[in-house]
Amino acid sequence: MSKISIITSFAGLWLTSYLSDTNQLIFGFLLIFTFGILHGANDLVLIHQIENNKKTTFVKIIVSYLVIVIGSVVLFTVLPLFALIMFVMVSGYHFGEQHWASLIVAKNSIRKIFELIYGLFIIAVLLYMNATEASKIIFEITGTLLPLTFFTLSTVVLSILLLISTYVMAREQSDFKKHIVEQLFYLVVLMVVFKSSSLIWGFTIYFIFWHSIPSLHDQIIFLYGKYSLAHFKKYVKTAFGYWILSIIGIAVLYVLAKDLIIFDALFFSFLASITFPHALVILRMFKK
Repeated sequence: MSKISIITSFAGLWLTSYLSDTNQLIFGFLLIFTFGILHGANDLVLIHQIENNKKTTFVKIIVSYLVIVIGSVVLFTVLPLFALIMFVMVSGYHFGEQHWASLIVAKNSIRKIFELIYGLFIIAVLLYMNATEASKIIFEITGTLLPLTFFTLSTVVLSILLLISTYVMAREQSDFKKHIVEQLFYLVVLMVVFKSSSLIWGFTIYFIFWHSIPSLHDQIIFLYGKYSLAHFKKYVKTAFGYWILSIIGIAVLYVLAKDLIIFDALFFSFLASITFPHALVILRMFKK
């Protein structure tokens, strides 16, 4: 999957030269609305599969899922800064877990810490490369204006933590060492992409081609035993109803806030609300 991610990243980088910032925004949202939302649309089916040996009704699963989503929305309304910090932390671990799931065999606390730091580093670099744009969106969400030096400092701190955790992982887990050079190259590619793109377009390239599509691949294997075109079609068919509901929710947000900057903020808040339960589901899937 990494080779596909590399190719699509360079394709996205090539498109950057031909797309205006507005078109990058439109095309980025289009990809997020399709593959991005789709990769989390089958969460209820995944939960049902995980709970197949327990006396848990599908209604209870739906209610539990909705409680988390609604609770996330309320949290963003009441304590937006705290909610955003939680979103970044959960997303960081979720990104790191997905990326390293098929690369590392051992499952322990050291690995979890490394995956968290790795995912947070990706987010920090993305925000640092687009600090002005990121600061504006964070202000729209939380009302807190972060200085540009905050993004620089965060990236430096996480770079140091990533180096330390990489050293510990290499010392503790032999299967990790063979991936270091390759993964370093991937990080350099992502840095180039983030530097050359707008915030939304850079986020789209990573979120779709480095996270969502590999996640779809893993979910299909978990649900159906192996990946195939037929199983992909089956996945899409099962997820279609939940995907439509998500799109309707985003459409309602757009109607309520047609101002593009405000919509950016609301969109990330909405994305955070559905990320919390999705990250928990995928965590349980990998444990299973």
